[in-house]
Amino acid sequence: MASIRKYGKQWRAEVARQGVRKSKIFASKVEAKDWAARQEYLILNGEQLASAALFGDVLDRYAREVSIGKRGARWEQLRIDLLRRDAVAQIQIGRLTAADIADWRDRRLKAVSAGTVRREMVLLGAVLTQARKEWGLISVSPMTDVRRPKEPEARDRRPSEDELSRLAHVAGADLANATARAYHAFLFAIETGMRAGEIVGLTWDCVDLDKRVVHLSRTKNGTARDVPLSSEALRLLGGLPRMPTVFGLRSDQLDALWRKIRTKAGIEDLHFHDSRHEAVTRLSRKLDVLSLARMIGHRDIRQLMTYYNESAADIARRLD
Repeated sequence: MASIRKYGKQWRAEVARQGVRKSKIFASKVEAKDWAARQEYLILNGEQLASAALFGDVLDRYAREVSIGKRGARWEQLRIDLLRRDAVAQIQIGRLTAADIADWRDRRLKAVSAGTVRREMVLLGAVLTQARKEWGLISVSPMTDVRRPKEPEARDRRPSEDELSRLAHVAGADLANATARAYHAFLFAIETGMRAGEIVGLTWDCVDLDKRVVHLSRTKNGTARDVPLSSEALRLLGGLPRMPTVFGLRSDQLDALWRKIRTKAGIEDLHFHDSRHEAVTRLSRKLDVLSLARMIGHRDIRQLMTYYNESAADIARRLD
């Protein structure tokens, strides 16, 4: 029940219903009564009111309050913008069903790959979990009953020596040119197993040439790691002009320049991230599995199999 009491020259309103207690001070008794009546209504009808919120509005709230604190904030916000334009965003969250999400999944699969849909479903699951656990908007997440698309086969693409030569020819050797630095970054990725985002964010204060180590304070999995440098990696770094960042490239620049180089070289289906496959496969010949996992940044050594792509013929040559 609500109680309104004099509090000096002001009025204190107190509400206690269904285990919820609230209080607030107002200048007038009328304001106190109005506030108390509204709070009692919200407590008694909170679940129905919460469930009436559109799923699109819940997505917006997640972007503002949760995504903003993540390293992948930009990716999540772009995906949420896409979701907001879909019909599923117009459904009240309290009426959102597994069938609604399955319909969205099937529509999305007609436009993008299964891998992309799986990643977007992870985001949807996180939003609905937040809505259930933290915001009390739903009591059960409909995502638990939705089948995810089959996980695509892991890529096993590695660059050939001929492709590397063609890429080098197109990029040129003048490292004052951003195009040449983009290919240089690809070679550095092959030597270190570092991701594109880690490479473009690298600054010289994180590079210890004497100890032959690069320190990464922030990585994809959220933990810091030190990356040992080979003699070739040191050579690649030594040829770069001094700029605020080691390679003097932004992520969007590297992506655009890599596509440009690849197209001009007449090479198909070679992603910058395939350098990580090449790196793991090469390094596996030099390092034991635990050292390799530490260098690459995998906590579970089984993850290495995603990137280890040595052929049976290559292994056979090493048997003798």
